[in-house]
Amino acid sequence: MQITPQIHALKIPFTVPLSAEKSLDRFAFVYLLFGDSIHLIDSGVAGAAGTIGDYIKQQGRDPQEISSLILTHSHPDHLGAAKSIKAQTGCTVFAHQGEQAWIEDTEKQFQDRPVPGFHTLVEGAVEVDVLVADGELLELEKDLRCQIIHTPGHSRGSISLFFEEESALFTGDTLILPGDLPIYEDISQCLASLKRLQKIQNLNTLFSSWEPPMQGRQQIRQRMEESLSYLHRIHAAVINSSQGAEGQSGMELCQKAVAELGLPPFAAMPLVARAFESSLKMR
Repeated sequence: MQITPQIHALKIPFTVPLSAEKSLDRFAFVYLLFGDSIHLIDSGVAGAAGTIGDYIKQQGRDPQEISSLILTHSHPDHLGAAKSIKAQTGCTVFAHQGEQAWIEDTEKQFQDRPVPGFHTLVEGAVEVDVLVADGELLELEKDLRCQIIHTPGHSRGSISLFFEEESALFTGDTLILPGDLPIYEDISQCLASLKRLQKIQNLNTLFSSWEPPMQGRQQIRQRMEESLSYLHRIHAAVINSSQGAEGQSGMELCQKAVAELGLPPFAAMPLVARAFESSLKMR
């Protein structure tokens, strides 16, 4: 769907197999910027190249016009189709150095962070052509540029992109949805990154991976506050669950905190347990 004259949002659904009997339906948004060429923010999961290409054709453009693929981070729902897109278009792949190892070696990512169904979600490794850094002004083409904002927490090299001329901010997975699965690497960095994003002036449109685009400054401010409040609530639940329970395993702590937060039982999984452990380091 078209959000502004240049920015389009495309929802990519996928399924995460939790066990032989249970799976989790998820989705992630990818974003397309139409200029003299086409610039893609994230690639969705394996197989999404066809969906993206079909959408581009519906807009009267050619998928071969994709010249840039900016990866907000390296996780499967963002990296998954990058291999095909780069092979088909020869586009330039941009990412932060903190994500490079997992983008260029997906087996290492799986060993370090074994997501259920990883190999069904990721086509394989792709080379990062250009490393971007915090504060850099990335010029995609004439009159289309963005500021790189390093927003670690969800992952070490997560980035957000601020297009000042469009008053638009792309946050990847930096904003955690209240009530959603708490999946991140470092809660203290999550909080710091959110507080940094709150300081951006003249912000009219928010583009997150986990929810439809949001417009209006008041709504965006409220959304960021809700994300901060949820992180504080998660932290409190983890600390409460750890009291007087010396020797309990990380999964036992996770189960208690999940119950206190009112999340479904399946949320007590290793990725969430690892996220909760970061709260114990900051108390």
